[in-house]
Amino acid sequence: MTREIRGGIPAEIRDEDDGIRVSGYAAVFNEEADIAGLFREIITPGAFREAIGRDDVPFLIQHSGLPLARSKSGTLTLIEDSKGLRMETVLDPDDPDVQRIVPKMKRGDLSKMSFAFKAKRQKWDDTQDPPLRKVEEVELLDVSIVTMPAYDGTEIGLRSLKQHREQVRRTENFHAAQKRVRMKMDLALRERENG
Repeated sequence: MTREIRGGIPAEIRDEDDGIRVSGYAAVFNEEADIAGLFREIITPGAFREAIGRDDVPFLIQHSGLPLARSKSGTLTLIEDSKGLRMETVLDPDDPDVQRIVPKMKRGDLSKMSFAFKAKRQKWDDTQDPPLRKVEEVELLDVSIVTMPAYDGTEIGLRSLKQHREQVRRTENFHAAQKRVRMKMDLALRERENG
């Protein structure tokens, strides 16, 4: 499993009495994404269910640096609903990192949500062109506010497609070999019976 990044959903940023509230969807279910024209991808409902309770997920800027919030500390809330993976946090206005980015967030320079993941369970349909990948379960690595959503998972996804196709080929070869063995055994039995 290799780290992949997806996203592109706008974030909501509001000043509140207790801090700067950031919320939005890091991922949306059943929306087909074109990954550089090489394959299409859908995140299926339930893909984050296990990860939310299991994974310690930080809220980052551009998928790197110190966390602004974190699920383990209780400062980041992640919810899988019928639409997708929703995140909410209230940022500390006294935090120098928050002070550095809030003006950029309010101007819209940092305005999109994204998430980094490793696919734990996926299905490929390469009978279509381009192939379709359905991500059914993930290990959630982070949620981030980003300038431009990243699609650096192309190479990773293509490697996964190649592995899927290789597995299909091996399975087909195995079944063909089994069929040949059975045919030879049937012929040998008939020869013994006939004489």
